[in-house]
Amino acid sequence: MIKQYIEKYKEEIIQKTQELIQIPSVISSSDNPLQPFGKSINDALEYTLKLGESLGFRTKNIDGYCGYIEFGEGKELIGIIGHLDVVPEGDNWTYPPFSATIADNKIYGRGAIDDKGPVISSLYAMKAVADTCQIHKRVRLILGLNEENDWKCINYYKKHEESPSIAFSPDADFPCIYSEKAILTSYLKMDYSPLLKQDIIIKDINTYGNAINVVPKICSIVLNINSTKIAMQDFIENLRNIIKNTGFEIDLYKIDEENLKLTSYGTPSHAAHPELGVNAISRLIIIVTKIFNHYGISIELFDFFTKYINTQYHGENLEIDFEDESGKLTLNVGDFYFKNNSLQIGLNLRIPITINMIEVGSSFIKHTSSYLNVDFDTISYKPALYIPKENKLVKTLCDIYNQETNSNLEPIAIGGATYARAFDNCVSFGCNFPGDKDMCHQTDEFINIDKLLLSCQIYAKAILALNDF
Repeated sequence: MIKQYIEKYKEEIIQKTQELIQIPSVISSSDNPLQPFGKSINDALEYTLKLGESLGFRTKNIDGYCGYIEFGEGKELIGIIGHLDVVPEGDNWTYPPFSATIADNKIYGRGAIDDKGPVISSLYAMKAVADTCQIHKRVRLILGLNEENDWKCINYYKKHEESPSIAFSPDADFPCIYSEKAILTSYLKMDYSPLLKQDIIIKDINTYGNAINVVPKICSIVLNINSTKIAMQDFIENLRNIIKNTGFEIDLYKIDEENLKLTSYGTPSHAAHPELGVNAISRLIIIVTKIFNHYGISIELFDFFTKYINTQYHGENLEIDFEDESGKLTLNVGDFYFKNNSLQIGLNLRIPITINMIEVGSSFIKHTSSYLNVDFDTISYKPALYIPKENKLVKTLCDIYNQETNSNLEPIAIGGATYARAFDNCVSFGCNFPGDKDMCHQTDEFINIDKLLLSCQIYAKAILALNDF
């Protein structure tokens, strides 16, 4: 019955997924206290709440920080935790990133798999259950708006609204996630003021809005050359030789006789999988370090970086290449910052579940201690999520996936962070399928239409199963 019901709504599910993707819900500054994450994200919230109302559900906008769509009656609350914000679109898309173009049975667009397609899939799963079955619990789709940044939305929700007694988040992978690594966001910092009288100085750095949880695709730096001491043409020739020897993709642009711009190119990927990308920031720092050193100028922050981080993404030289059943530690260089003479490099680390964050931080402090002007600063920390594979919730959701797909898969661990870790008795559940390329945060992000509909069927069965807990 569920499968036939969803098939009846197929065209509507596709259309609503497209319409939601077409709203460019990237975080932006806002002077409106009821739109704390910007107008576009608020537009996505209002669109989804209006859609929920049209389907016959109760809805609530929670002061612009988040919202929810709900049906059913009863004391207990089943939660489905998704988000409507997206990372910046990037460039070089085959189709415009907010066009929601359909090609090859896929809907292309920023947010298609992360997390707008899964949100629409979950919403129509709720509709299928509400219209065809009787349940004795309430079901609430919670709509976060700040998941790609610092989770202010979900923290606001928890302060002002009821938390579900049991829940899942459609924001990762099937068959079911039982473990998520801890996440540490930190900065390596240095005061650049003492170097302002050198013959080569940094004037500007641009990462083009790269989110720290994304492997950066592009990064540029502007260097000012003292033309009375260094001939620009000689400087350019030396740089070209350095770049040639590394094989990195870096462009040089002579602005004038004293200023030169270097632009580094990489390949984006999610910070949980830095090995799938090419880091434009790391490569640029390595090149800039070499040219500074060639002219006898030492920048301690860069020297530390090239010695201990370089292009590694497991922290081998830092002695933090830990590993357990949740996988290896990963390190993404996601930010490169220069303002008010402060030079900073931002890091996003995914730490295995059995490793203490203090152990990781201590290693950074140990290695930075020999650099007088380099500081290590922790910005945020999200503890790991671990629920045993034998847990009833994990087993039930995994069994549902296996039944609906004729599979026999075990729960998995991931390096990504989902809202599952924000609530007790909650795990992440789909909607990326096993064997699929992870398009989260990547150029040409898409969701397969058949799998969008299949996930809707799986989520409906999950709601019914959690109703019987």
